[in-house]
Amino acid sequence: MQLLTTEEIIVVFERLKAQNPSPQSELVWKNPYTMLVSTVLSAQATDKSVNKATKPLYEIADTPQKMLALGEEGLIPYIKSIGLYRSKAKHIMALSKMLIDRFGGQVPQTREEIEQLPGAGRKTANVVLNVVFGKPTMPVDTHLLRICPKIGLAEGTTPLQVEQSLLQRIPETYLNSAHHWLILHGRYTCTARNPHCDECIIKDICKHNEKEQSKNGSKKGVI
Repeated sequence: MQLLTTEEIIVVFERLKAQNPSPQSELVWKNPYTMLVSTVLSAQATDKSVNKATKPLYEIADTPQKMLALGEEGLIPYIKSIGLYRSKAKHIMALSKMLIDRFGGQVPQTREEIEQLPGAGRKTANVVLNVVFGKPTMPVDTHLLRICPKIGLAEGTTPLQVEQSLLQRIPETYLNSAHHWLILHGRYTCTARNPHCDECIIKDICKHNEKEQSKNGSKKGVI
């Protein structure tokens, strides 16, 4: 696997920064609790589908106390359009109760504590820590897992391996926004099917593109 140099990584993020200086999560949230709930709901679902479901939900249940008052059967009609809605409803009720019982109704600010909450794994914890509390974490979703080794930003085949590689290789100055830039790049440019390489602002640096160009050049040279 070919990896980008530190200098090339800086160029990548400077270009992404110039294109989108203040990237934000596409999940819509009102407070730390609603961001946590939206992130749990977003597993194997699109942010758009989650936002559509949570807009009316958060008008009546935007705290753990209000969510418990709504109840699991009251929650289900709001999130029924989202995949795995029954198990997610159970998780949301259980995590709401745990937040009240253990954390005074507040979302904790450490990965270890967030990971104790039902339905909240490492990626969820990293998202909440980064988006809500501004900590330089690196949530690795399917987009980052797919595109980061491809571009040459990181090595690894598992979310944890890619996360650790990115944290080691990306200069600290970019870490707060890096995962937003990369998610958006994977979602809209470096797509899994028919990536828009012609429109890509890092196509001249991307290791995959470099490899493909080299391969095509070699084929053209064969007589």
